[in-house]
Amino acid sequence: MILECTECHTRYLVPDASIGPDGRTVRCASCKHSWFQAGVPVLDLVAQAESATLPPAPPPPAPAPAPAEAAPPPPPSFQSGPVADIAPPGSYPDYDAFAHEPPFRPRRNPARRWTVAAFAAGAAMLAAVGGLAYWDAPGFARDLFSPVAPTPLKLVTKPVDRHTFNGNEIFAVSGIVLNPTDTRQPIPDIRADLRDAQKRIVFSWMIRPEATTLAPKAQIQFNSAKIDVPVNAQELVLSFSSEAAS
Repeated sequence: MILECTECHTRYLVPDASIGPDGRTVRCASCKHSWFQAGVPVLDLVAQAESATLPPAPPPPAPAPAPAEAAPPPPPSFQSGPVADIAPPGSYPDYDAFAHEPPFRPRRNPARRWTVAAFAAGAAMLAAVGGLAYWDAPGFARDLFSPVAPTPLKLVTKPVDRHTFNGNEIFAVSGIVLNPTDTRQPIPDIRADLRDAQKRIVFSWMIRPEATTLAPKAQIQFNSAKIDVPVNAQELVLSFSSEAAS
């Protein structure tokens, strides 16, 4: 509701409920003039209250589109021609319904392939060895089937030093390797065998000299020690690893 002062004509916007249906006396805030303002009909107040409290009605839903009709499938096409000659079962004895046909291929067996390859490689090696032996390849067959030649080096053993140190029994071995030849010789490892009274080996170990080759007419010393050797060890036998122990 809009109120207008009858004196200064100032306008005011007030709710209709503030005036009521019976009206009331109001006063202008600008010029302080008072007058009686008529009320608003009750029906108008009820309509305004309902419009303020009730939410607006939603619009009616749009009608759903009609489903499109599926196109009918095309009619099957037939080709004209002679009818296939279908033979009764047993007419073709060579026919196999489970035979492999392109693009299908039979499965491969990897184990079978490796077995065949191993046999082929072994046969090739035997053929090569036989051919070299037949044509007398220089020294090949002799070096292949003959044992390793013994070394010309000599061993000189010093007395064994057997004592106890800090509660442990020390078995010390020392000696000299001699080269009596006029050429430089490789030095193989030295094998030490301890034997009992029945000449049975009860303890063994390998001794590696400090050098790998020995000059002509030269010598080199070696030393080795072990702890807690068997008490029944009575004899020490030294030999080169390339030779059989005596």
